Amino acid sequence: MEKMEKLTPAQKELYDWLVEYIRTEQHAPSIRQMMRAMNLKSPAPIQSRLERLRNKKYIDWTEGKARTIRILYPPKKRGLQVEGAIAAGGLVEPFADDKEQLDITAILHRPNCFALRVTGDSMIEDMIRDGDFVVMQKPPGSDLPRNGEIVAARVDGAGTTLKRFYKFADRVTLKPSNPDFNPIEVEADKVEIQGVLIAVWRDIVNKRDW
Repeated sequence: MEKMEKLTPAQKELYDWLVEYIRTEQHAPSIRQMMRAMNLKSPAPIQSRLERLRNKKYIDWTEGKARTIRILYPPKKRGLQVEGAIAAGGLVEPFADDKEQLDITAILHRPNCFALRVTGDSMIEDMIRDGDFVVMQKPPGSDLPRNGEIVAARVDGAGTTLKRFYKFADRVTLKPSNPDFNPIEVEADKVEIQGVLIAVWRDIVNKRDW
């Protein structure tokens, strides 16, 4: 493989997003989807970045046809080897001949992601404990989470909280996953969604109290 020309931060942001989108959806996105993901209101910057990615031989597409972008050199698969399945009830064979990779690096390379340390136990029924780290992804543009998704939400005058999101009409309910805590119900315009949960990390090696 030839040495790849270095990308600018803006080009890398779009390229990483394209890699993840095409890997997950198995087809190329539209220009409008790329605009939303990059928080851009005009297609011109997207088209410019695509041209530069193509010139640097990171991507290519078929002229005159929509959604034909393809990744020329997909990143090498990394991660932990999956040795098989393990039952939480009865017994199964511990290892399988066919191996696959659990690619946890894909989570880290998603665009617009950040981590938060959890304080408190309001989400313990979702297996999110005090001291865990949650990986959040900023929603594209003004898109709202789906009802039931776990979000980091900032409530005017009250701070930021990790809860399940529900919106009905012009009201938002932020619901805990612990019966000892009460839901937070506010007007929708009083809530800012800062991120949607995509992963939870727990350092069990250094936690000896459970």
